[in-house]
Formats: sequence, structure tokens, C-alpha cells
Amino acid sequence: MDVTTPPELARPVAIVGAGPIGLITALGLVRYGVPVVVFEEDHALSLDTKAGTILTRTLEVLDRYDALDDVLTASLRIDEIGELDRATGVSTGSVLTATLTEDTRFPFVINIPQHELEPILRGRLDELAPDVLRMRHRLTSFDEHDDHVVLHLDTPDGPVAFEASRVLACDGGRSQIREQLGIVVEGHTLPQKYMLIDLVCDLDVDNPRDYPYLAYFGDPAEWMILVRQPHCWRFLFPLDTDAEPPTQDELVDKARSFIGEVSGLEVLGSNIYPVHHRVAETWQVGRVFLMGDAAHLITPMWALGLNTGVLDASNLPWRLAWVERGWADPSLLDGYETEQAPVAIQGSGEMAEAARAVMDRRSDSTEAMAAGGWGDAFTRTLLGVSLDVDGSGDWSMVRSGSEPSPVRPGDRAPDLPLVTPSGPVHLHRLVRDEFVAMHFTDARRRPSIPASSPPGLRQVVVSRWDAPHDSGLRDRALFDPGNRVRSRFGLAEDTVVLVRPDGHVAAMLPWGPESGAAIESAYLDIVRGAAAVRSEAAR
Repeated sequence: MDVTTPPELARPVAIVGAGPIGLITALGLVRYGVPVVVFEEDHALSLDTKAGTILTRTLEVLDRYDALDDVLTASLRIDEIGELDRATGVSTGSVLTATLTEDTRFPFVINIPQHELEPILRGRLDELAPDVLRMRHRLTSFDEHDDHVVLHLDTPDGPVAFEASRVLACDGGRSQIREQLGIVVEGHTLPQKYMLIDLVCDLDVDNPRDYPYLAYFGDPAEWMILVRQPHCWRFLFPLDTDAEPPTQDELVDKARSFIGEVSGLEVLGSNIYPVHHRVAETWQVGRVFLMGDAAHLITPMWALGLNTGVLDASNLPWRLAWVERGWADPSLLDGYETEQAPVAIQGSGEMAEAARAVMDRRSDSTEAMAAGGWGDAFTRTLLGVSLDVDGSGDWSMVRSGSEPSPVRPGDRAPDLPLVTPSGPVHLHRLVRDEFVAMHFTDARRRPSIPASSPPGLRQVVVSRWDAPHDSGLRDRALFDPGNRVRSRFGLAEDTVVLVRPDGHVAAMLPWGPESGAAIESAYLDIVRGAAAVRSEAAR
């Protein structure tokens, strides 16, 4: 048997599974300079008709990993998520993502079929890190050691053993890695299956329907979701568990029952899949981590399946980078499950179940469904995910209200522009490679901002007063015209905000002459895996 043994410092992180979560996680590790290899057992990426809507938070993650441009080119952009009554076709309200212009550079969601998304992600991975993806490499078993994991794989060239620093299980809902670890999956399977059809039909010119490009038609007998994909229309509706798969003619008849009589219907593809609400009891055993469907199977309502997995791919790569670089204690990795498991279990899972109840007309509304306001758009795009950054149990998925609310520790920071001496930079671009402490205080007063910090931390002053050239602060000062960023955060002047590479706020402290040392101490607590100091937000 061939054995691949990289040098100690070059042992890559091994990702098992080249679905969207595996590919996005690999792109994240490449972004942070972490050696990575992706093993996929099939000879080609999946061509199944699967997920088709990508939410705003996922767009931000792809942008952070330098993988968004080609995805946007191939997709259809949407600024309205419609809620309608199927019996009457009357709108019961719409979620308008244009209300998010003070929160993100991407105030929209996109539609793109998963079988078109995956090749784009693969292409970008091949550009950034050639030869990282290994097709036709099937994992048969693995052995964990103190400082590495040995994977045993069947390959076109015969059995191979491969040494990896850590293993990320992105091998789906039937994860072999999860099974070998003996991890129990808790939850249930729904008594329905979901039927998904891609159809060619003209609902724009010859048979105009003028439905939103993403429309949820609720009905107690049979609800339906209508999705305008770049080149076709997609329909999703429930089937009884024991129902026979519809024939092609029956699929066409079903489509006509939803949208009325139209000519030239053509079925491009279809898929029937069981629906689960299941979450693994633990997501990490030693050097092995579960991600995406291997960790959680979420009812794919409101596009919460794939997009919840992308939240995993946002959280873990920067942690691995900090540990691999020696900037953090391995206990930093414990925060991955601590933060993401509640989001999957009580967050996306319960939200998807609530959405299904509304679609079935078993419930009139939920906290996250009072369609129309800023809070609804913030929630539905997954910008409202607030993580438990300090172990206090304080986290959320839902925001309410018609106006943006103040930012708290754990929240995703709004992605607004600040101005450097050489030009504007958006906040998420500013922080994507490091923790950044933003000292919101008056630059005219020449505040004490440390010129050097521990690895992985940068400190800057943010002020509506540009730092004078003789202030000694030009290399660490950001101009905030009109206090736009500070106002969106909801901060009083003289506050320090520490933002993580994934864009989430790690801490907030009152500003003072010793704030540089205080924020450095808070940062070191985080990367050493200690409980973060409870943040005091000065508002």
C-alpha cells in the first residue's frame, strides 16, 4: 500500500466530500493559507436536482473566500421573497431585501441550481489551489493519532493511506465518518417526501404570471414553492411517504394544476427526497469534525438546508488557521460546535419547522414571518444569526422591527465602508484576514492606539475626524464620514469593538487610555480558548 506522509508542518487538513459545503470549506482554508486536500468518492460532481436558493449570508462567505464573482454571473438575483395563498394566488406579504442596504453589499438572494453551483466552486478551487480536489478517492476507514489522522482510501491507483492534520466530514446525511465515530443522530424524519421538478415553460411573456422569483404558496391540502432559476422554473411540493413517483405526464399535469394552462411544458429533471430534522449529538471527536449534512439535516424550507451548512464553513476555517499558525490554542476549535450547534438545532431547524407549519396553514404566523419589515429581511437572509461568542448562552436567529437594531456581541457586523488613507474599504474586507479592534473615538485627540499587537490582531481608530498627518495615527486610522458606521452599530462615541475574521463581533468595551491593552487581553482570552470577558457596550 502506498503511504503519503507529508512533512509534519505540511500535513493538510483533509475534507471528505466535495459537495458545496466541502468545496466552500476548502476555499476558506485556501484563503487562510492552510494546506488542504478534498477527497470525493465519485468520478464527477453530483448532477442531482437539489438546492437552488443562496441566501445573503452565504454570498458574504463566498465573497470572503474570493469565490463569489462567477457564482453571481451564473445566477438570478432576487430582491423579493413572496408569500402567497395558493387557493387565491393573492399575496399575503413579501420580504423585501432592499431594506438591507445599510447592512450588506449584497441586499438580495440568488437562485442557482446546486448542480450548477458546484462546478463553479470547483473551478474556483482549481484556480486557487490546483490538485487539491481528488476525485474517485473513497474513504474506507481512518485512524486517529495524537498529532494526526491516517485516512485509508480506495483510489484508481489502489489503496492509499494518507496522513492529515485534521479531518472535516462533509460526507452528507449518511456520513460514513459519523458512523465510524459512533455519533448518534437525534431527531425525526417527516411523514412526507418532497418532490422537486425543473421545468421549461414561459411564465414571463406568453403566459405572464408576475409571481416573485421566489414564491411560497401556502395551502392546507398541498402547498407549493415556485422558484425562477436562471434558465427554467422549479416547483417543489410535498408527497405522501408511500406515494408512487409521478410519471413525466403526471409531473406536467401537476405543474399545470399549480400555474394554470400553459403550452410547451418540458420536464428537465426531478428529484424525490425524504425530509429530516436530525442533528448529531456531538460535532467533534478529537481531530475529526462534522460539517453540513453530516452534522445536521434541516428541513429544506426557506433555503435553510445548504445555507445553514455554509454557516459551518464560515466558522471553522479561520479557527483552524489560527491553530495551524500557532496563534491559538487547539481549544479555540471547541467554539465551532458551541456556536454552531444551537444555530442548527434551535435556530434553523425550528425556523424551518415553523415555516412548514405556515405553508401547511397549521399556523397563521411566526415571529420571523411578519412579512414586510427590516427584521424579516434580516432574518430570512440569515444576516440575523447572532452567535454565542462568550459562552453565556445568548444567541439568536431572528430579528424584528422595521428599522435596523443596534449591534451586540455575537452579531454579524454590518458591512459598510470606511475610508483608509488610500481609499474606501468595506468592513468585512477589512477583517477577513484578522481580528480587528475598532476604537470609535475622536482621532483629533490623538488617542493611544497600539502600533503592534499579537499575531492575528490589528487595532485601528475609527472617527468622523480624519487623522491629521502629524498625529502619528495615519497608518492605523479609518475615516467614518458622518459617523455612518458608528451610527449603524448604535454606539456612543468612545467604544471599542472587536470583530472576528468571520465578521462576527467578539467583544465591545468602553474606550479609555488603556483600551488597547484591554482589547489585547480579550483577544488573547479568545484564542487561548478561555471564556471571553463579558462585553460592556457603551451606548
